[in-house]
Amino acid sequence: MKFRDQILAAVSAPGYRPVNELTLGRNLNLNKKVRRQFSHELRMMLSRGELVLVKGDCITVPERRNTPDATSVVGKLQFRAGGSAYVLLPAEPGKPFPPSIQIAPDDTSLAFHGDTVRVRISSRPPKRVRKGREDEPHGKVTEIIERARTEVVGTLSRVRSKFYVTPDDPRFVHEIAVGDPAEAKLPQIPGPGDKVVVRLHEWSNPDKPPQGKVVERLGKTYEPRAELLGVYRKFNLSPHFPAAVEKEVRDVPSTVPESALAGRLDYRKIPTFTIDPDDAKDFDDALSIEELKNGQIRIGVHIADVSAYVKKGTALDVEAQKRGNSTYLVGTVVPMLPEKLSNGLCSLVEAEDRLTKAAFLTFDAKGKLVGKDFANTVIRSRKRLTYKQAYALLFEDDLQKIRDLPLPPKHQTGSTGRALSSLKQKELVELQGWVRQLWSIASRLRSERMRKGSLDLDMPETKVFVDEQGYADRLEKIEHDESHQLIEEFMLAANEAVAHLTKSQKLPSLYRVHDDPDDEKLAELRQQLAIAGVQVSDLTLRPEMMKALEALKTHPQGHLLRITLLRSLKKAAYRASPDGHYGLSKSDYTHFTSPIRRYADLVVHRVLDAYLTREESSAKVGDTVPAKRTRSKNAATEATQTSAPSKKAKSKNQNQKSVKLPYTAAEATALGEHLSLTETNSQEAERESVKIKTLEFFERELAKKTKSSFEAVITDVRSGGLFVELTESLTFGFIPTGTLPGDFYYPADDNTVLVGKRHKRRFALGGIIQVNVGKVDRAKRMIDFRVAE
Repeated sequence: MKFRDQILAAVSAPGYRPVNELTLGRNLNLNKKVRRQFSHELRMMLSRGELVLVKGDCITVPERRNTPDATSVVGKLQFRAGGSAYVLLPAEPGKPFPPSIQIAPDDTSLAFHGDTVRVRISSRPPKRVRKGREDEPHGKVTEIIERARTEVVGTLSRVRSKFYVTPDDPRFVHEIAVGDPAEAKLPQIPGPGDKVVVRLHEWSNPDKPPQGKVVERLGKTYEPRAELLGVYRKFNLSPHFPAAVEKEVRDVPSTVPESALAGRLDYRKIPTFTIDPDDAKDFDDALSIEELKNGQIRIGVHIADVSAYVKKGTALDVEAQKRGNSTYLVGTVVPMLPEKLSNGLCSLVEAEDRLTKAAFLTFDAKGKLVGKDFANTVIRSRKRLTYKQAYALLFEDDLQKIRDLPLPPKHQTGSTGRALSSLKQKELVELQGWVRQLWSIASRLRSERMRKGSLDLDMPETKVFVDEQGYADRLEKIEHDESHQLIEEFMLAANEAVAHLTKSQKLPSLYRVHDDPDDEKLAELRQQLAIAGVQVSDLTLRPEMMKALEALKTHPQGHLLRITLLRSLKKAAYRASPDGHYGLSKSDYTHFTSPIRRYADLVVHRVLDAYLTREESSAKVGDTVPAKRTRSKNAATEATQTSAPSKKAKSKNQNQKSVKLPYTAAEATALGEHLSLTETNSQEAERESVKIKTLEFFERELAKKTKSSFEAVITDVRSGGLFVELTESLTFGFIPTGTLPGDFYYPADDNTVLVGKRHKRRFALGGIIQVNVGKVDRAKRMIDFRVAE
C-alpha cells in the first residue's frame, strides 16, 4: 500500500492525461530500486478495479475512462489463430446484429480471446488488412472491460532457464511466461512437454509476454487422459458431484419399487423399445405401438420420468440446474445427473421397469394425426436397438443377416442390449413388423413437415470411436438415414404436442425457440452461394432456402457451404415465450424428450406433471372422465381417450384447491437464459473434443508403416495447394502444391484447377482423389495430406 495514495493522487489530479506505467513512475520521481514495488502495487490496483487501462496500456481511474461516442463500441473480442481478431457487438432488441469490427494484430492491445473490450472505430483501415475485409469496419482495442478467463490450459516448455506455456487454444495467441514449476510445490512437478493449468496474472505491459503461475499438472500432452482433463478445465466441467448430491443419490433405490407404480398407466405388456446410437450412454426415450379396435394406431412416446426422482430445490436439482445439460465428449460423458440415475434408474434399458411420462399420438388408418393425450406411465423396454439394427429391420428381409449384426462394444455404451441372434424367430419377426409400421407413419409425418416448409438442416457428422485405452481408434461418417428419421419424427411430434398444451393452458414453461434470420445475413449468404455456382433468389422466401439446401446436397463444396448457411441463421435458444421455430417451421415447440441430459426438458416435465395433477383432480371431482392414473392392466387404452375434463366437471371444481405451478414466468425466463449459456459451453467442449481426437487419429495413422489411403474431394484450389475434404470422415485438410507428384503445377481456369506444366495432369475443383496423411500439427490443429500414388 506504500504507493497507492501517490498513484491515486497523480491520476486524479486536474489536467492528468493517461500515461503508461513507465511514464507514471517517472512523473512520481521513483528511483529504480522501488520500481518493482511500484509495479506490483499498480497491478493490484488494476485487478481491484481502482485503476483501468485505456488506449492499450495507459493508466487512469474508472471515472476518466473513454466514454462511449459514435466511434467507441463495446463487444466480445474473438481472436484468429494468425493473431488478427474481430469484435462481436450485441444487437439491440428487435434489430439485426451489427457488423463485426475487424482488429489488426497490432491493435489488440492487452486483450485475450473472449474478453469484453472497448474499441475505437478507425476512420481508415490499417495497413495490414485481412483479404476480403477491406470494406468492413476496423478498430483498435482501447480498454479491457472484463477478462473472459483467469486460467489457461497449455503445454509447458523450457528455454534455457525460463519456462513458458503454449496455450492449447490457437486463438490464445500469446505464450505465457511462468516461474519454475518446481517452486509451485505441486504433488507432481511438471516438466517440459506436460499439459498444465496456468493461473493468469494481470497483464499490463504489452512489451512483455503475459505471466502466470502453474497451478496443476494434468499429464503428458497428447495422452488421452491429459487431453480430457484439459477439456474439463477449459470448459469448467466436472465428472464428479458434490458430497451433498452423492448423499442424496445413495438413498435412491436401484430398481423401481412397486409403490412407485401407483396411479400410472401400465404399459409393461405393450410392445415398447428404444432406438439409439451404438455408443449411447443413457436412454431417454422409448416408443410403444398399439392397434386400437377402430383401426387406429396409437404411438406412445415414453420419456424417462426424471422428475419422479429429482425434486425441485434438492442438492441434486441445484447441481443439475447448474450444469444445465450433459456434455458428450469423445469416448465419455460429463453427465447432468449422477450415474446411478443417468445410466441406471432413469435410463430406459432393456427388460427393466422404468417410470416415464408419455405423449400419446393417435393416427387413423391413413396415418393422419387425430388425437394427442398425456399420462404418467410405467414401461419395460423389450429391446435396445441401435440405429444400424433398426435400419436393417426396415430394409433387410433376410432375417439371418439381421441376426448377424454385432452388438456395440461394451466399453462404448451404457447398455448393449441382447444380441439379435438371441431372439426367437417370432420375437424378431414381430419386432421387424413394429419397426416398419412405425416408419410407415413417421415417413408420412416427415413428408408433411417438409411440405409445410420445415428445413432439412441435418448434416452428416463424423463420429470418433476410441479403443479401451481411450485412443482414437476409428472415424465414421454418420448419415441421418431412415432409422434416425423414424425416431426424430415422433420426438418432434411429441415436443410440438407438449408445447401446444403448455401454451394453450397458459402454463409458465420453457420453449425451444429459433428466431427468423436477419435479411442482411441472408443477402450475404446468397452472394456467397452465387460465387460457388448456386443460383437462388430471395432467401427470405422459405421455398428459396429449401431450394438452396437441396442444391447443396450434391455440390462439391456442399459440406462447407452448408456450414456457411447454418452460420447465417440465428442460434436456437431456450425462452419462456413460445416464439416459434424457424428451422422446423413450427409455431409451437419445446424440448420434452431428453430430461436425463437436458435440464430444460426436466422443467417441462414438472410443468406437465402439474397439468396432469390438476386434470386428474378435476376428473375425480366431476366423476365424468376415466381416471388418468391407474394400475389396471387394461386401463392403458381406455385412460387416454380423454385428456381434459368436461365442462360439467369443471363447473364442479369452482371451490377446488388449485395445483401449485412449479415455475413463475420470471423463473422460467431466468432459466431459459442460463440453460442457453450452458448449452453453448457444452457444444464448444464437444467440438473441442472431436478436434483433439480427430488429430490424434490421423497422427496415429501417420505412425503406421503401411499408410492408409482415404478418398477425398477437392473443395478449393489455390496457387499454394488444394483444400480437400475426406468423403468418409468429413475431415478437412490441405495438400501443398510442392508435394503434388512428378511435376510443377500452376493454377488455371480462374483458379478452379491446378495443371502440371509437363504432363498436364489436372487437379480440379470437385475432383475425387486418393490421399495419405502427410503431416499433423497438433498445436495448430492442421492436417496436411499427400496425393496417394
